[in-house]
Amino acid sequence: MRALAIAATGMNAQQTNVEVIANNIANINTTGFKRARAEFSDLLYQSERTQGIPNRDGGQAIPEGAMLGLGVRTVGIRNLHTQGPLTQTGNTLDLAVNGRGMFEITTPDGQTVYTRAGSFNRSATGQLVTSDGYVINPAIQFPNNATEIQVNESGQVYATIPNQTNPQLLGQLTLVNFANESGMEPLGNNLYRETLASGQPIVGVAGDVGFGKIQQGYLEASNVDPVKEITELIAAQRSYEMNSKVIQAADEMSKTVSTGIR
Repeated sequence: MRALAIAATGMNAQQTNVEVIANNIANINTTGFKRARAEFSDLLYQSERTQGIPNRDGGQAIPEGAMLGLGVRTVGIRNLHTQGPLTQTGNTLDLAVNGRGMFEITTPDGQTVYTRAGSFNRSATGQLVTSDGYVINPAIQFPNNATEIQVNESGQVYATIPNQTNPQLLGQLTLVNFANESGMEPLGNNLYRETLASGQPIVGVAGDVGFGKIQQGYLEASNVDPVKEITELIAAQRSYEMNSKVIQAADEMSKTVSTGIR
């Protein structure tokens, strides 16, 4: 009975949906996290009767056919790179991007990755690094005697040096955009990697057209809406139950047929 197989694809789809929602809820307090959404499409259709073909020679074409769908499948899990709320921390090395753009990171093995999580630190050698110790690109080197760090909205990094009247410019932070942010590969640890689907990175300065501004002393919170996630979780659970009811009904129908034959 095809209803069993069709309903099984529905249960598999809703299981994936619940898993995506669970990951969103688990990362509700993760800095710079972008919620995901499972996307589905219907499967192939089996033709029981083809429309548009005359039933017999000289007759009119059949206006409606009989096409039976065979279920559903997962076509993608889309990361939604919408802006998350900014939370004030007061930490001078916490940087949030208000608008489009990602920070470029260089990993110890030389890979270039990207992040929206701007919870940065100063390394033992005075470099600006992530919480995992990955170096920010372009590199920013802090003097050992720097007493105050300032980062303006354009990403220029200044340090106050004793016995110097004016703050010293240490470097310029840049941001990176992609034509298709959803096509980036999530790596975990708040990092993303360029793919063929995302397109080539577009490097620019914060505040330029198409790029957001950098806010010092703030962090971008997760863009997960708990109310929306709970609502979608309930809908996914109900859909799973409905598909299981279809399997139960189909099983009872098959039992009726087998009992009648006996």
